Amino acid sequence: MATAAEYGLGPATFPRGWFVIAEASELESTPLALRFFGQDFVVYRGESGNPVALDAYCAHMGTHIGCAKSAALVQNNQQIEGDSIRCPYHGWRYGPDGKVNDIPYFDGPVPEASAIRSYPVQEVMGCIMMWFDPEGGEPEYGPPKLDEWDDPRWVRWQLDHLGELPVHPQEILDNMADMRHLGPTHGAPSEYFENEFRDHVLIQRQGGFHAGYHAQLDTVTWYTGPGVLLSKQQFGDVLTFELIANTPVEDGVSKVWHACLSRASEGLPTEQDKVVAREIQAGALQAFSSDFEIWKYKRPALQIMQLPTDGPFGKGRRWYSQFYDVRAQSAKYRDPLNGVHHMRDVSPPSDSARELERGLSFGS
Repeated sequence: MATAAEYGLGPATFPRGWFVIAEASELESTPLALRFFGQDFVVYRGESGNPVALDAYCAHMGTHIGCAKSAALVQNNQQIEGDSIRCPYHGWRYGPDGKVNDIPYFDGPVPEASAIRSYPVQEVMGCIMMWFDPEGGEPEYGPPKLDEWDDPRWVRWQLDHLGELPVHPQEILDNMADMRHLGPTHGAPSEYFENEFRDHVLIQRQGGFHAGYHAQLDTVTWYTGPGVLLSKQQFGDVLTFELIANTPVEDGVSKVWHACLSRASEGLPTEQDKVVAREIQAGALQAFSSDFEIWKYKRPALQIMQLPTDGPFGKGRRWYSQFYDVRAQSAKYRDPLNGVHHMRDVSPPSDSARELERGLSFGS
C-alpha cells in the first residue's frame, strides 16, 4: 500500500471529484454510517426522497449521528423529519445544509458553531454519488450519467459490491493508458488504441479480437473525474455499458463497485433479457477480477519502468494529478495534455470503430 504523497500526486491527500459512496437501494428509512476520504459521514434519504450527506459527528458532544441504532428516537422511527435528521443522543436536528434547525429543550438562538459540513450528493444510475473537494468548493461539473439508464429498453444494473482493496486508486487509473496488459491479462490484445484528454475527462479507445468472447471487442471508455469509469462495449451483436467506480476510503485503500447495463433483445426487457443481462455482467466482472487480483497482490508502482512502446502512463498520471492540487492550479496539468495521443507502432481507431461513440458526450 502506498500513499498519495509517495506517488507525488499533489498537496492533497484525497482527490476532488464525484464518487460513488453507496448503492441507491441501500438508502432506505434509516441512515447509513459511511467512511471515505479518511473521515466519517452520515448519509440518509429525506422524506422528499432526496439523499443527504453530512459530516457524521454532532457538534454538541461528538455523537455519531448514524450509529446509535438502539436510541429510542431511532427505534421509534423519529430520527428523520422531513429532510432533516436528529442526533440520537440529545435530539439536536440538522437540516440538509448541515445547520441545526431545532434543539428540543432550548428556545434561544442556535450556536453558529453547531453547524457541520454538508456535501453535494445526487442519486444517479442507481448510485449515490457525492462531490468531494478538500477545499470545500461546489462541483465543477455534473456527475456522469448515461441516457440509456432512463430508456425502458435497457435492463438496469444492480451493483457488484467488491469491497475494499489495499491499493491506491492511481494504480486503477493506470489501466486507462495500459494497452499492453490487455492481451496477457484479459486475452484481448488491442489492434488499435488511443487516449484523449478533455479537461476532467480521460478517454480510451481500443479494440481487438477477444479470445474469451470469440469475437471482435470494441470499446470506448472514459473517466469523468478521478472516480467513475463508464465504458461502451460492442462484441458480436451484444452492446453494453460497464461501470467501474473507485472511491478512496483511507490514503492507499479504495472501495470498488462494478456493474453492466444491457439492452433488451426487442422492445421492453423480458425475464430472459434480465437473465442475459445478469450473465453479461457476471462475465464482465470475471474479466475485471483479473485486474482486481493483480492490484491486490502487486507492490506499488511509484515509478514505472517506462518502455517506448508502453502506454502513455506519464500523461495519465499528470492528468490524474489535477485532482490532487488546488482547483486554481488544475489547468497547468490538463491544458498541455488536452487532445488525442497515440502510441508508437499502434494504429488509431478506424472511422468505423469510432461509430461506437456516436451520441456520447463523455460528460463534458
